[in-house]
Amino acid sequence: MSSYSDKILVEVDNARDEIVDFAADLIRIPTINPPGDAYHDASHFMGDRLIDLGFDVDYVVASDHPDHSDAFPRVNVIGRRRGISDRPLIHLNGHIDVVPPGSGWTVDPFAGIVKDGKLFGRGSCDMKAGIAAAVYAAEAVRRAGVPLAGSIELSGTVDEESGGFAGAAFLCELGRISQERTDYVIIPEPLNVDRICVGHRGVYWFKITAHGRIAHGSMPFLGESAIDRMSELLEVIRRELRPALAERITAIPVVPPGARHATLNVNAITGGQAGHMPQSPCVADRCEAIFDRRFLQEEGFDDTKKEIETLLKRLARGGGRYDLEDLMIVHPVEAPRDSPVIASLASSIDAVLGKKAESIASPGTYDQKHVARIAGVEHCVAYGPGILELAHQVDEYCGIDDLVNATKVIALTIVDLVGSRS
Repeated sequence: MSSYSDKILVEVDNARDEIVDFAADLIRIPTINPPGDAYHDASHFMGDRLIDLGFDVDYVVASDHPDHSDAFPRVNVIGRRRGISDRPLIHLNGHIDVVPPGSGWTVDPFAGIVKDGKLFGRGSCDMKAGIAAAVYAAEAVRRAGVPLAGSIELSGTVDEESGGFAGAAFLCELGRISQERTDYVIIPEPLNVDRICVGHRGVYWFKITAHGRIAHGSMPFLGESAIDRMSELLEVIRRELRPALAERITAIPVVPPGARHATLNVNAITGGQAGHMPQSPCVADRCEAIFDRRFLQEEGFDDTKKEIETLLKRLARGGGRYDLEDLMIVHPVEAPRDSPVIASLASSIDAVLGKKAESIASPGTYDQKHVARIAGVEHCVAYGPGILELAHQVDEYCGIDDLVNATKVIALTIVDLVGSRS
């Protein structure tokens, strides 16, 4: 550890109330995605704080993205603090969007309430507490008087919950995060404060359309129900495919244990005249289903898709008619096991928590996919405060102690990777 370590830890403790207040204020900005509410307000709130803390700040608007509009602008924010040199550069990236709150909350999901040592609210865990930890980790380094050999960047980006394409991916496409200028990336997602997340499984979202033949509902034998055809497909998936997927397991340390297996979820089904009133008596000639297939590094995408195509061809031989449409493809990613950012975070976790860090992989994807695949920065991991299983739950919260400890870990890691060696 650096000779400045004790000073940094003291500065984080002194900033405890500031860190919590900043995270709570972010929660109070309801950046719900979809549709992308209040992105402008949240990014400028974060940007104003970064300016106050000595960062050069600019805003990057994804104006060409199809989800961007005057009503729902896709506004990202980047702050930069340069040291003696531009490199090495560490980039701390967090997403400002949150999923809808849903029903069943016992507290106001956007009040940023603190009670019983916890900060409650939608996004408290996933991941506005993480943004606060990153911001004040960098600030603790400054307040401790640590000279930077390299540089620090912080970004707040949009749309991670819907893929991150107007957010982190957009910054990577612009070269704002790239292997030509960026050495390390830490994404403070909530994977538990004693864990380092080294990667994630792959994602294949696809839509299958089952076709039938319309007929009068009083004479269904003259038609062919697309809903029945979809039912046949779902039954084969339930009886054959899911058991086969359950037998496959990855060597990557994905958590929780059930997520180490290949999985398939049916996200949605729409058929016939669903959603229309009044109805007319017709046999459904069309039924659509959207699927979420999480595939393993060992499976690969090509074999994953081929397995679905083979199943559909088999059903077609029995008279079924199906179309397959790709919706989103995310390949698995994993940081190198000997990455300096993993070693540095592990050392910092040991210094702060007095325990050995656990290396894990995420059951879902996050913006590491863009940093690795588009920007080409392999030294990227997730580390932040919050309990993984609380993400997207009602009464979501982040423990205050975890928030403070994660800030300490990130601050020590910043100094280790880009700070002075004195």
